[in-house]
Amino acid sequence: MASDKVLTVNDINFDQEVLSSDVPVLVDFSATWCGPCRQIAPLIDQVADAYDGRAKVAKIDIDESPGTAQKYGIRGVPTLYVFKGGEVVGQQVGAVPKNTIEQLVEGAL
Repeated sequence: MASDKVLTVNDINFDQEVLSSDVPVLVDFSATWCGPCRQIAPLIDQVADAYDGRAKVAKIDIDESPGTAQKYGIRGVPTLYVFKGGEVVGQQVGAVPKNTIEQLVEGAL
């Protein structure tokens, strides 16, 4: 079951939810057709639950929000970015284990 802690962001609310956030934000750039994206989705949910209150976790569909994907040069999915203070402070491309995702978030805390 998907976590209710994972925000869905798009081209319209990305700046408000991610760039203006007062806590670090892990953003999962993904697509509905992407097998590896579906593979790591439960891990993203677990990280969202574990870091609730200390960091935000957001998911953005690159097909529904091509402007944001293009702005950040997303070439493949899944791509994970960590934003802090409106800046990218960490990134990871591809399906990775949960501890790698947690290390990305920890690096921004």
